[in-house]
Amino acid sequence: MLEIEGLTAGYGGIEVLRDINVRLGDGELVGLLGANNAGKTTMINSLSGTVKPMAGRILFQGEDITRLTPRQRVERGIVQVPEGRLVFPEMSIRENLLLGGINSRARPQRRQQMEKVLELFPRLGERLAQHAGSLSGGEQQMLAIGRGLMADAKVLMLDEPSLGLSPLFVQYIFEIIDKLHADGLTILLVEQNLNLTLRHAQRCYVLERGQVAVEGGADAVRNDPRTKSAYLGL
Repeated sequence: MLEIEGLTAGYGGIEVLRDINVRLGDGELVGLLGANNAGKTTMINSLSGTVKPMAGRILFQGEDITRLTPRQRVERGIVQVPEGRLVFPEMSIRENLLLGGINSRARPQRRQQMEKVLELFPRLGERLAQHAGSLSGGEQQMLAIGRGLMADAKVLMLDEPSLGLSPLFVQYIFEIIDKLHADGLTILLVEQNLNLTLRHAQRCYVLERGQVAVEGGADAVRNDPRTKSAYLGL
């Protein structure tokens, strides 16, 4: 579904990622792990097109999308749910959701997608006219995921979905992630929470200083001493 080959990327000529190779199979739930400043957000931003690669290429369903704009990537179904949720606070829940489905491929399906999102998050359906800025952090995370689904995502990239949420909301959000995965959606889960990700992802990549330090199934990653090194510097 999605392949990264030899990706080097960064900001202002400074490399953050170096020679990254990552793949997502169709329908997989893959975790991207690492401590702060390991390069996780730079990688997801490279996939969404907001960071331009210095080297390497990105393939989506066999097509080289390395030079495509963020808009063109969304139209193909590559959708990012950003860290910190970034909902439009002065707009209603309904307006936020409708904006998620504004691309040309998703627009004809907005009514059906809205029904699916509100079935998944009934709490949003109860308050569609409410301003997004008045929602709790957990409710905003529901809205951010719902907005991503409105784009008719083929690959949903979740950047730190547990960040700043209560344990109850974290559990709920990850139940939703599991349900989306069970329904066949391809998901890239970018998380700092090691144990949480290993409980849900089929495979994981661990970044350390901008490079892949460990990759494999959850048990292999958990038991690899390099994982401890990547997180604790030991």
